[in-house]
Amino acid sequence: MTPHPRLGDDDDRRCAALPAGVVGIWLLFAVVAVEIVVTYARLPATELYNVSRSGLAGGFGRALVFLNFPVALAVIGVALVLFQLLVGRAERALAVVSIALCAVVVWPGVVEQADLDPKAVNALPALGVAIALALTVLVARDGGLSPPGRYGAGWRIGTAALTLGISLPWLAAELGFYLDGVPLLGWLFLTGKLASQPGVAALHPAVHHGHHHGMDGALLMLTALLLASMVTGVTGKLRLVLAGYVALVFCYGVGNLANDAWLEQVVKRGWTTWQIPGVTVPHVNGGWGVILLAALTVWLAWRRSLAGGHDEPTRVPTPD
Repeated sequence: MTPHPRLGDDDDRRCAALPAGVVGIWLLFAVVAVEIVVTYARLPATELYNVSRSGLAGGFGRALVFLNFPVALAVIGVALVLFQLLVGRAERALAVVSIALCAVVVWPGVVEQADLDPKAVNALPALGVAIALALTVLVARDGGLSPPGRYGAGWRIGTAALTLGISLPWLAAELGFYLDGVPLLGWLFLTGKLASQPGVAALHPAVHHGHHHGMDGALLMLTALLLASMVTGVTGKLRLVLAGYVALVFCYGVGNLANDAWLEQVVKRGWTTWQIPGVTVPHVNGGWGVILLAALTVWLAWRRSLAGGHDEPTRVPTPD
């Protein structure tokens, strides 16, 4: 991250260029948020999942909840990167405020899978997201953009491609469609109507329209992959904190993606009745045990690599 002069400042304070991956994270969530608003506004609530409102109120209400989960969780990592880039005390204080507000989402009851209608408390994490977005614009304006980090580009791109491939049914559901009539994809993925129970006439979709927690998992994984390239640009103890958070977010995302995909594509085909434990909310169960153990293993391995300097990417300076 090459430092650049602040535009309009007369002193010698300098800020670093904003990693292009941060912009990628914001664009990723912006696209999904627009999809949510449109789909939830045009479809009746009965075709969606655990919401009671339709029209624009339903669309923007579900988007507000989306800004809480998973966006606020992802933005905590973004705010850690911004904290490193900002130089003013007031600006760094705002980054800390953003992290604190985003962290409200982990409080029980702020986001409930059984009730995805917006609540007043959802405004707090959304405000944290808004502060982080404003700080991102500030850094980009004053310091410019730095090229994407090349650390682990091969495995990061491969993992991202696999994640998006698994997410195709949820991407279609986000737009309010099934993949049944799509060549090859309609055979590969189960998305349309199924008998809910043997002997019961009612039908239900294997993949309901609208947003899925499996898609939340995919978005968190993609966020972690983008943030991973920025870890070596962070110094001091903050580097280890960011590395640990990225490892946890990635493993948590994997858990949510695996749980939803297994249920919809394996269990609903009748191949097995065993389900991967739900991990959306922290519980004392095998799923969360695996997540924490995997995250700790990744963090410890990464810490050793960071200490040895083996993963330091080639820095591409941006001209002043």
